[in-house]
Amino acid sequence: MSRTIRRGGPPQRRAPVANRRRVAKQSFGDRMIAKLPLSEDGLRRVVTWTVLGGVGAAALFVASLLGVPQAIGVGIAEAGARAGLRIEQVDITGLKRMDRETVYAIALEDQPSRAMLRVDLARVRERLLAYGWIADAYVARRLPDRLLIHITEREPAAVWQDNGQLTLIDAEGRLLAPVDAAHMPNLPLVIGPGADRQEAGYQALLAAAPALKPRIRAATWIGNRRWDLTFDSGETLALPQDNAAQALVKFAQLDGARSLLGKGWLRFDMRDPAKLVARRPGQDRASALADDGRADEGAGGGAGTTGDDGTGNKTSEARARDAARGQEA
Repeated sequence: MSRTIRRGGPPQRRAPVANRRRVAKQSFGDRMIAKLPLSEDGLRRVVTWTVLGGVGAAALFVASLLGVPQAIGVGIAEAGARAGLRIEQVDITGLKRMDRETVYAIALEDQPSRAMLRVDLARVRERLLAYGWIADAYVARRLPDRLLIHITEREPAAVWQDNGQLTLIDAEGRLLAPVDAAHMPNLPLVIGPGADRQEAGYQALLAAAPALKPRIRAATWIGNRRWDLTFDSGETLALPQDNAAQALVKFAQLDGARSLLGKGWLRFDMRDPAKLVARRPGQDRASALADDGRADEGAGGGAGTTGDDGTGNKTSEARARDAARGQEA
């Protein structure tokens, strides 16, 4: 039997392969943490302080529910008061009509002590603004012992009469103070339920006819929809519900041209924009006025007559209508 002879050196043996350890695969969270610009120790400190902060916040919340911070604040304020930080003087400025003692009482109402640091400035201002006379208030501390209050008062604009009660009101209808009938101020008088809420509109109405404003003694709000004006000479002017200012301007023009007021008339009625109707004392029917301020009572006798009187002449109401149209033109 033949043998196969291999040339060369003896066959080399493969070196045993060392046992390879499997590398654990990183989770997504580990990879994200590895990307942070913090070392492992720094990250551990951040987590530690975060936990401690949360525990501290929870402790403060529980303490606030138990009143601990308030008690500490009260203790500090009272300690400051014993050291001289307490209200010894209240400086009040800006008063015109209000009583100083009233402001003083409102400012220090419900104050548990005179400790300066316990005074709630916002609460003091809120109480002052709730008082009718006060439009605005400024409150501040001047350490160690002075409280500063500056008051801006509302301006009275009229006296409101309702159910026999007289009340001073401002231009917005805000109630200011009761009025003694024996000491009536020199202000317009508005009468009737809801007249106080119409004060702004009433002031605008007076501004439309400034020549008549000094002569208007009172204004009555009728049916919650229109005004009756009473003049110092005793006449009453009934204004329409709509375009009252325009009607008042027209009446002022007629009075300026022919002096209607103080001529013995009892009542003027302008509720119909086409005519001015007037009535004298003792008359059962009113008469339409022509543009010369005189009433033609011969034909038809009054305001209910219109058109032609049968002789080709216009009645008093028709002439008044023409006069009104001429005034509008």
